[in-house]
Amino acid sequence: MCVGVPMQVLSVDGIAARASDGREEALIDLSLTGPVPPGTWVLTHLGAAREVISAQDAALIAAALDGLRDVMAGGTGGDAFDDIDARGPQLPPHLLAAQAAGRTEG
Repeated sequence: MCVGVPMQVLSVDGIAARASDGREEALIDLSLTGPVPPGTWVLTHLGAAREVISAQDAALIAAALDGLRDVMAGGTGGDAFDDIDARGPQLPPHLLAAQAAGRTEG
């Protein structure tokens, strides 16, 4: 399984950047996002920035990862998933459309 980690770009040198997740710094590849200015938040997978994200999304993802770490250590996860709990499960748009059309099978 590949988990996306939000990181904030600290400096850029061509298609490489130094970035931090608040715990550690890493060298990341910007080939898929193109050049971004320092301060930009990106979602990284296996050392590569896959997409530019907002600071708000970065905070939500970081909180969820902290919650997962807590659960894996035997804790409760705290309030890391409150945003999901508050809204409940949601179908993706293509399934909502199928449901609205009365489809019950693939």
